[in-house]
Amino acid sequence: MNDHGNLPSPLSPLDDEAKTHALIAYAFMLAGLFTLILWFVGGIWAIVKKPDISGSRFEDHYENIISVFWWGIFWGCLSFLLTLIGLGYVMLFVLFVWGLYRIIKGLAKITSNRAYLP
Repeated sequence: MNDHGNLPSPLSPLDDEAKTHALIAYAFMLAGLFTLILWFVGGIWAIVKKPDISGSRFEDHYENIISVFWWGIFWGCLSFLLTLIGLGYVMLFVLFVWGLYRIIKGLAKITSNRAYLP
């Protein structure tokens, strides 16, 4: 339902394509939390597909996926380096929970045909 109490409008072909590719990227990112190579596949998938979905209602999902991808790489590398002093393990755990939250939130919203941001 939209804000006016009416049934949601059907997805346009562009929105449908954007939703499909975002779901694929989210799935790769989720699997990538456990197998690092799929993290890169999901992030690169979103980066490559983003220009094709410009103007769709799901465009902000791509911004979320790409943001999680780059911040995950940055904080993951820093955390890995800090494992030498023990702090990195805590940071890796926090990074895992943060990434899991952002990905699941995105999946929950996109499967309901909602934008990532309110």
